[in-house]
Amino acid sequence: MPTTRLIAVTIATVAGVGRFPVAPGTAGSLVAVPLLPVLANLRGGSPLAYALVVLAIVLTGIWAAGIAEDVLGGPDHSRIVIDEVSGMILAGLFLPGTWVAAGLAFVLFRILDVVKPFPAGLIDARVHGGLGVVGDDLVAGVYAGLLGRLVLAVV
Repeated sequence: MPTTRLIAVTIATVAGVGRFPVAPGTAGSLVAVPLLPVLANLRGGSPLAYALVVLAIVLTGIWAAGIAEDVLGGPDHSRIVIDEVSGMILAGLFLPGTWVAAGLAFVLFRILDVVKPFPAGLIDARVHGGLGVVGDDLVAGVYAGLLGRLVLAVV
């Protein structure tokens, strides 16, 4: 496999996490949980650096997922889990950098990733390539972050 394709598949599968035999999407989401407090700390110190890191993760994920689809032989292949990481990171945009918030983001994101509320289901069904793979998870991440913020405000 050419180096670029190998790098893309490694990123898309989050260094093999996507090979987890049961619920690889959940495993991919768990990878992002410890990143949320770390990124929130970065956000507090340098909002610009935070924005650049989040943007880099999302854009790299879209690129890698698009190539990995071709290599792995199917649209939104179950081994591709960078979309879950990207969605979780987007949820973190709206939440404080606590472990409680990270855990809440995980639970809400997993539910919303499965349910695919509008327009996530539409993106999943109609958008192809890396953007289609990651796009529905970005929507789920935004919803999870907003809902999580609401839950934390009420509790």
